[in-house]
Amino acid sequence: MKKDIFPLEPDHFYHIYNRGINGGKLFFNHQNYLYFLKLISEKVQPIAQIYSYCLLPNHFHILVRIRSESVVRENFPEKKDLIIEAIISQQFSNTFNSYSQAINKHFARTGKLFELPFRRKEIASEQRLINTILYINSNPAKHKITVDFLSYPYSSVNDIREGTNIFVESGEVISLFNDKENFKDALINYQV
Repeated sequence: MKKDIFPLEPDHFYHIYNRGINGGKLFFNHQNYLYFLKLISEKVQPIAQIYSYCLLPNHFHILVRIRSESVVRENFPEKKDLIIEAIISQQFSNTFNSYSQAINKHFARTGKLFELPFRRKEIASEQRLINTILYINSNPAKHKITVDFLSYPYSSVNDIREGTNIFVESGEVISLFNDKENFKDALINYQV
């Protein structure tokens, strides 16, 4: 049985990640990346705040803080009889299933796209939170996709640095590093 599989709880931080089945591609073109982010915005944001993300050709990382139970229930009044962990998990599953169905339809393919179930790690300390933000945002360098990960278009680096995207909790991320310059320096000095 796979490890790192457990219920997601309100008010907790999690590093959510997954890869393509057998390490295969998840994203085939620019539009695929944008569609996946759109699904995250529509399906995950009602249950979680996004702190960082990185989408790579064959896998992804998302750092989230699950919203409070009252907020999740307010966003899903029709699911009042479900336990909160089921609502949260279902939203992630809906995201990944919707994306898989769209890719299968567009590319006339069948079968699974993602490894199942999606993986998660709870982030229980501020230092671990900071390290996870750095790890996720420098991931394109780790996998040798680009040396200049500060300008990688499918990660939250620029969303956080510019603070103009409402998708990512950039203000909260920057506050962990004191300011934008310290965030940039921490990224540059992070050992991938």
